[in-house]
Amino acid sequence: MFAVVPDPIPARMRALNRAEVCDVNFLEAVRGWDGVARQRPAADAPILPGSGLGAAAFGELFESQLASRQLDLMARVLRVQNKVFYTIGSSGHEGNALLARACRHTDPAFLHYRSGAFMIERSRHVPGLDPLRDAALSFAASAEDPASGGRHKVWGSRPLWVLPQTSTIASHLPKAVGTALAIESGKRLGQPLPIPADSLVLCSFGDASANHATAQTAFNTAMWAAYQKLPVPVLFVCEDNGLGISVKTPEGWIAERFSRQPGLDYFFADGLDLAAGHSQVQAAVEHCRRTRRPIFLHLRTTRLMGHAGTDFEVEWRALADLCAAEAQDPLLRSAQIALESGWMTAAQIEQAYEDLRARCLTAAHQADARPKLQSLDEVLAPLAPYSPAAVQAEAERVLAPALRESMYGGADHLPEVQPPRHLAVQINQALQELLGKYPQAVLFGEDVAQKGGVYTVTRDLLRRFGPRRVFNTLLDETMILGMAQGLANLGLLPIPEIQYLAYLHNAIDQLRGEACSLQFFSNDQFRNPMLVRVAGLGYQKGFGGHFHNDNSITALRDIPGLVVGCPSRGDDAVMMLRTLAALARVDGRVSVFLEPIALYMTKDLHAAGDGQWLFDYPPPGQALVPDEGRIYAPEAQDLLVITYGNGVPMALRAARSIEQQLGWQVRVLDLRWLVPLPAAFIAAQAADARRVLVLDEGRHSGGVGEGVVTALVEAGLGHLPLRRVCGADTYTPLAGAAMFGLPSDNAVVGAALDLAQET
Repeated sequence: MFAVVPDPIPARMRALNRAEVCDVNFLEAVRGWDGVARQRPAADAPILPGSGLGAAAFGELFESQLASRQLDLMARVLRVQNKVFYTIGSSGHEGNALLARACRHTDPAFLHYRSGAFMIERSRHVPGLDPLRDAALSFAASAEDPASGGRHKVWGSRPLWVLPQTSTIASHLPKAVGTALAIESGKRLGQPLPIPADSLVLCSFGDASANHATAQTAFNTAMWAAYQKLPVPVLFVCEDNGLGISVKTPEGWIAERFSRQPGLDYFFADGLDLAAGHSQVQAAVEHCRRTRRPIFLHLRTTRLMGHAGTDFEVEWRALADLCAAEAQDPLLRSAQIALESGWMTAAQIEQAYEDLRARCLTAAHQADARPKLQSLDEVLAPLAPYSPAAVQAEAERVLAPALRESMYGGADHLPEVQPPRHLAVQINQALQELLGKYPQAVLFGEDVAQKGGVYTVTRDLLRRFGPRRVFNTLLDETMILGMAQGLANLGLLPIPEIQYLAYLHNAIDQLRGEACSLQFFSNDQFRNPMLVRVAGLGYQKGFGGHFHNDNSITALRDIPGLVVGCPSRGDDAVMMLRTLAALARVDGRVSVFLEPIALYMTKDLHAAGDGQWLFDYPPPGQALVPDEGRIYAPEAQDLLVITYGNGVPMALRAARSIEQQLGWQVRVLDLRWLVPLPAAFIAAQAADARRVLVLDEGRHSGGVGEGVVTALVEAGLGHLPLRRVCGADTYTPLAGAAMFGLPSDNAVVGAALDLAQET
């Protein structure tokens, strides 16, 4: 290697920032090279004797490395001028260009944020792309940024199959595994794939991220599947620079941790040396593509210029360590190879380096002059697309009668000709309908197959549709949602089940940070539509405690772009499922269907045996608009009760008592749609009401009731006499004590009596 910085370190080198040091190091090393060059190799000859890397290929890889470095230097220079808004760079990781060379541009890639060289090299696969211009637009947060439309500096590209990641601290690994599994699922289902059938999935991350719990769940799932001989063509690439911001990774930890894992084939490659690393990377990629097994590629890198522009490493890292890392600069090794092989002269290297500096700076200045996002409407445009007419038409689309009859076993067995049924049965029948209507739909989760779910809601679906479309997963909610994203990425319609609402919370970032953000951060170029079923809410008797009676949905209300529906009765559930499936297919949306466990088997409303909570199955072609609730006693004006889920039959029972005690006529509004709240519908129903009572079985803090009250106030209806009956801010205890923290019929009646005293 070149001698970089003499010892002792000159004072001028101490005064420079580390980006300047790397820049000066490279130029001085190239200018000062005094070795003897070999005869210039032919373009198709090895760049070095014994190397498997061709000279022309090396030249392009080196150019990608140089371009990536100049993007980093440009970002540091122009950030202080407020022309660039992102300074986490790729310096020291430029060896990942080898991966772009070895893989196809149709291999889906979920990338670490230090992937500039990868992106530039992969761009060679598709004519007409200008990776420097595209990167500059992203750095400048321009509305013309082809990756995100100016919403974030991300590495992403629709034509290059790079799905954008925002802050990839392991949260992208589950969906990478899911995408790998989806390749094989699509083939088995006979569904057309948007990529070649022998594609693999590349997923890169840092050595620190490898320790994250979300990463561990992805590794475990890949190994779990491989152990059962299931194809999982995922290439995990750990770009090991030995640091997580300022926390050192113990020497040898990554190799020790991952080199002997069952079902995970380990490869090592030197990402600091193109000539040495090429064959190692190539072998890993070819092994993954051929065997369809999960691969762990341990790529040696170094980190230069700190974690980001705001990381002044000299304040916390020994100068000798910094200099040692800078001496490992992969560009120095590539320059040395270029010079020793005779492929380039020192003057040619310097010229290429400076030409790329000029191109990057020019691209950045041009990008700074391009339009930025100008309004909230522009920012929000890709977040939650909604095409009402198309969604309604898709929801109302029905199978041919003969096909539908055969699916249910004859005209006499169609659900709409059966007697009225309770919620669990009608959800089951609706799921049969969706699986029949959408051959690309797959239903999965814990215990959903042979057992038919904890509450038998998915009973018989495995027998009817087979194990390729209805299957059990391992016990891991993070991976269930990661798998759903992967399946959706490749055109399938996933219907995952989270067994209990309480189990969703440990995996919520797969919805918040990943699934619901993809359309936003890709400017709607990528979509991962899904319909997530979650059993939850309170009032379950004889079984439970906190994990089986969880009434906290606050975390769901906070997720941009998510749709949350909650039925209280079977016919509504059927029509809502039709609409949510259509919303996924037409607009690529992510939704959660929150199913009240306590209402699954409920048949009666006022008295045992009255059968008033059994309903007919809605005929095909009937669906529900996502922003309208159901109204009971629409003419009543004395009191409006606004509620959802378990609160609906509770409100109807309380309404009878209120009418008897106060003589009031009570209107009940079943919200049905909890996110986004149907604010206009709420206001319209309250406009002619004399009083309002908000019944929310969720917790006092952060519950749906807060949103309902806000909607009323913002509609100018804050003057109405108002009461809120809701759950307590507590975890749910076991047995009968669980009911102490939840609203009750008597609490609703009591709140109405309080309103009567005021008015």
